[in-house]
Parts: sequence; C-alpha cells; structure tokens
Amino acid sequence: GTTRMTRSRLAGADFIRAAACMIVLGHHLSQRMSWDHDLGWMEWMRVFTQIGGFGVAMFFVLSGYLLAQPFWSALDADRPTPSLRTYALRRAARILPGFWLALTVTFILTLTVFRVQFTPELVLRYLSGVFLVADWHWVTFFPVEVNGPLWSISFEVTSYVLLPLGFAALFLLVRHAGRGWRTRLLWLLVIGAALLAQFAFMRLVHPGSARRGWDYGLIGGAKFWMPNFNPFGFFAMFAIGALGAGVQARIATMRHAVWDIVGLAALRAVVWMLALQTLAKGTESYGLLGIPHAFPWFQLAVGLALATLPSSRLVGRLLDNPVARYVAKISFGVYVWHYVVLELVRLWIAPDIDHGQMQDPLRMAWVSGLIVAVSFIIADLSYRFLEAPLIAWARGLERRPEPSPSPALSPAAG
Repeated sequence: GTTRMTRSRLAGADFIRAAACMIVLGHHLSQRMSWDHDLGWMEWMRVFTQIGGFGVAMFFVLSGYLLAQPFWSALDADRPTPSLRTYALRRAARILPGFWLALTVTFILTLTVFRVQFTPELVLRYLSGVFLVADWHWVTFFPVEVNGPLWSISFEVTSYVLLPLGFAALFLLVRHAGRGWRTRLLWLLVIGAALLAQFAFMRLVHPGSARRGWDYGLIGGAKFWMPNFNPFGFFAMFAIGALGAGVQARIATMRHAVWDIVGLAALRAVVWMLALQTLAKGTESYGLLGIPHAFPWFQLAVGLALATLPSSRLVGRLLDNPVARYVAKISFGVYVWHYVVLELVRLWIAPDIDHGQMQDPLRMAWVSGLIVAVSFIIADLSYRFLEAPLIAWARGLERRPEPSPSPALSPAAG
C-alpha cells in the first residue's frame, strides 16, 4: 500500500517542480529591486536575481524524467513502445489548454490594456505560439509581449516530439545490444545526437548584431540568447532527465538508506551550483557547446537527485510534503500567469515595481506578496476548472478501446 503510493508518486519530483516554480517566480520579482539601493531586510530576495533560468532547466530535466518512465518500463519488460496516441493525448491535455488561454489573454491585454502598437509581427508571434513553433526563430522566440516566460513552452513541446524519436531508435538498437544497463549507455547516443544538432545550430544560425540585446525589447533579447538557446540544447537537458528515469527504473526496487545519501549529495550539488550562479555576471552561464545553465553539470545533478530519491527511505518523502505537492500541482498555472500579473500590478497599483526601481523594503514585500497571492489564486482556479477537467477528459479518451490488437494496428505500429 504505502510503498506503492510513494513509488507511484516518484518521491522528490514534486519538490523539484515546486522549487523550480518558486525560483522562476522569485527571479522575476527580484529583477524589480533597485540596482543602486540596499533593501535592508528584503535584501535576501536578491539571491534570485541570477538563477531564474536554472529553474527552467530544472523543469526540462524533470519533464524528460517523468515522460520517459513508460518507455523504460516497456523496454525493460520487452513490450512494444507505449501508445503514441496516449502519449500525445496526455501531453496535449496537460499543456495546451492552460498555455493557449494564457497566450490569448496576454495577446488581448497587450493590445488593449498595455496599448502595444498592433503590427503583423505581433500576429505572427502569437500564431507561432499557438502552433507551438515559436522556438525556431528569434522573431517568434517570445510569442507575446508582457509574458516572457511563455517562450519555454514551444521548446518543451519540441522535446515532447523528439523524446519518442529517441526511444524509437533505442528500441531498434536493443534488438542487437540486449537490455538492462546497456540500454542506458545507448541512451547516451541520443544525448550525443542532441549535442551534435546543438553544435550545427550554433554554427549555422546567426541572429546578427543589429538591434541585438535586451535594450531592444524581447526580440532583441531573443537575438541575444540565440543561437545558444535553441530546441536541441534544451532537448539535451530533457534527455538527461530521461536518463535519470532509466537509472531509477533499474534501482526502483532497491529501497535503501544509501539512496538517501546519494539523493542528498545530488541536491547539495544543485544548491552549490545555484549559489555559484548568484555571483555570476549574467543569467545564462553557458556550458558545454554553449548550452545555457551550466550544462551538463547542473542538469546531471538534478537528474541524479530525481533518479535516487524515489528509492530513498526518508528524504524523498520529507521533500514531497503537502506544501511542495500543492505548489507542484498548480505550478504550470503559476508559471504561465505570474509575469502578466506582475505587469498588471506595475501598471495599475505600483509603477515602481519596474526593472531595477523598487527601493522600499516594506513596499517590495507587500507588492511581491500581492503578485504571488494573485498568481497562486489564478493558478489554483486554472487547475481546478481548466487543467484537471481536461486531463480527466483525456484519460477517458484513453480508456476507449483502440483498434484491435492485430500487429498492423497495435500501438507499437505507431
């Protein structure tokens, strides 16, 4: 009973998701603190100024870890690849409704409340977001104004597409190479292919120096981030998470205190790298092949924590406490709504919550508290009335019988 419940939850995953969510939220609030004034007892918030992108990296590793689980299970049990119909349905139900709503509401607010001048380019960016292809060019990189965090959704969807392709290759290779730990070593070829594509993208894509940089708005910022920020580098992070899932599948039955020690050591490495990042000059910390967020060391540390915590005796369960589970549950809504909430508060209530402007610690505290509270309320409502019902509806569709088990029509044929 209890062991199965903890196993099915994959202990530690909710904590990582909640931590990633709060890092991103804290990052965007800390950017609004005065660059020239000491905020006294609110100075601690400055710790978030440089580490926001590392929260995004944690999300990518976690997504790869969670989505790879059924593929490893099928591989180890010598079953066909999981149904791609089910995989696509689950991903679409989990991501698209909440994302499309946030994207569309932000687009309308951009033109009405924020009075951004209407241009064909704005429509192109919005449509690239709707069709989940914003990640391939710097013009569309940020699909809307005043909600920067939405950039990562198209990147994540590209990883959703690449993951089954990686496993399709692995299932073919396994016929010749055998199973067990060898399949985990073969997965390194998928990570290697992602790195090769990253190398090619870095060589071939050049945004140019004209109007490049954050002084030129979101498109200038996208030109500053690209080509380092591209779908292949982020898929490499995702694939490291998938490798973590492969390791967890091998040690799943080995419940032992040694995994508490390894999991804690991995988390300590994560915290240590975040602490180092607080001293960095920029938020990107480009690593191997120019991939951001201290790649691959930070991602490997997160992946190791995820791989080992479900097999821990105590640490995983302590980390996945009710608060962490709640924040994790509504984290997607917090992620896609908090920035537009922040901008509306700046516009209507506190004009000084602008980049580098806030000087009063008490004001910083209550304005930040207001933004966090409103973001959480919207996220909670989004989960209850939009995300959860649609996830349940998609699960209902899954239960409908698929065409007969004949080889030509089986899920493996997809």
